[in-house]
Amino acid sequence: MGNHWTEIEKYLEEQKIAQELIGELRDFHMRYEVEDQVKERVEKPDILFYGKKILEMSIAALLQGDNLLLSGAKATGKNVLCETLAWIFGRPEYDISFHVNTDSADLIGTDTFINNEVCLRKGPIYQCAEFGGFGILDEINMAKNDAVSVLHATLDHRRRIDIPGYNRILLHPATRFIGTMNYGYAGTRELNEALVSRFMVIDMPEMDEDSVLFVLRQHFPDGEKSALKAFAGLFLDLQIKAYHGEISTKSLDLRGLVSAVKATKSGLSPIDAIQMGIINKSFDVFEKEIIEDVVSTRIPSSWTGKDIWG
Repeated sequence: MGNHWTEIEKYLEEQKIAQELIGELRDFHMRYEVEDQVKERVEKPDILFYGKKILEMSIAALLQGDNLLLSGAKATGKNVLCETLAWIFGRPEYDISFHVNTDSADLIGTDTFINNEVCLRKGPIYQCAEFGGFGILDEINMAKNDAVSVLHATLDHRRRIDIPGYNRILLHPATRFIGTMNYGYAGTRELNEALVSRFMVIDMPEMDEDSVLFVLRQHFPDGEKSALKAFAGLFLDLQIKAYHGEISTKSLDLRGLVSAVKATKSGLSPIDAIQMGIINKSFDVFEKEIIEDVVSTRIPSSWTGKDIWG
């Protein structure tokens, strides 16, 4: 475990996670070694999740062998939480993005020729099952029935995958699956009852000032506190506008905000950086005007990089 666990424990203690859960996580690390060929899949994410309650709920469910489904609007930190959980459990991460053309072969694998023999080219669900990975089932409510049916036996108490023509695979005891779903995107639909019953469900709350500032401070520990607070305020103002339907969620982009602040390190003016990272994410003229008005109340056009970096 070594330095890797020390860093995880420090993060958990900063989040004020219950000592009992930290102890069980330590036991989990000791019980399940990561095989050498997948160690590169275990890495600390760029952004760590902030939020004691959601973290404790997630950790407790995963420790008991359950799978998680994270539902919520855009920019509530679903993917950040997935990556953070894979890291703190010390498991290889497999990202599986669902779309309307995803089928069972994409998930489990498909026949291919190797040395003139028919072999199975293993898909991400197969590899996740084999190596005790954390499978991130992104946008699971975009999946077709064919893809979803594969998941039923994988996600319930049977914990196995049946592949026609090949052996049955039993899931490694450390394997977990975490699904994410956004509301109201084009192509999304309601999940069927049988699939939802195989998950513990967490409804992700909208981000607050503390959680946005936590992300910004992780990336920019040398940034001026007042400037980071202004950027956090801008994100929260846009979140309110999106919640009330005044703008779409296109500009509600935490990654875009982080990229904009990064760009100011190269000498770009903050307002131009925000133009690229936030404002130009909307392609509607009227919506763009509303976003520009919100930006102007938080980020003065006179600002330079010195206002952020001192």
